[in-house]
Amino acid sequence: MVRHVILWNMKETLSDEECRKVKNDIKEALEALKGVIPGLLEINVATDPLDTSNADLLLDSLFEDKDALAVYADHPAHVKVKDELVVPNVRSRVCMDYEV
Repeated sequence: MVRHVILWNMKETLSDEECRKVKNDIKEALEALKGVIPGLLEINVATDPLDTSNADLLLDSLFEDKDALAVYADHPAHVKVKDELVVPNVRSRVCMDYEV
């Protein structure tokens, strides 16, 4: 299995209210991909970091294998979320994929 973890920081131009809404929209859209994309076993998005954090949003997902992660990356449902919600609102991204 492969775990895919992403940390994002939101654009500073978003108001607090806009930021909360966008983070919740991203969470809802990404978590809805479970059962849609083959090989995606788990997907969770955390939107409310503690004050000790230096990231605004976390994606933690689990895939059957590297091939399933590749399918997810190019799947139209994922690309839509990425292009419409994530890319326009995020200023930085850190990713780590690893086998479990």
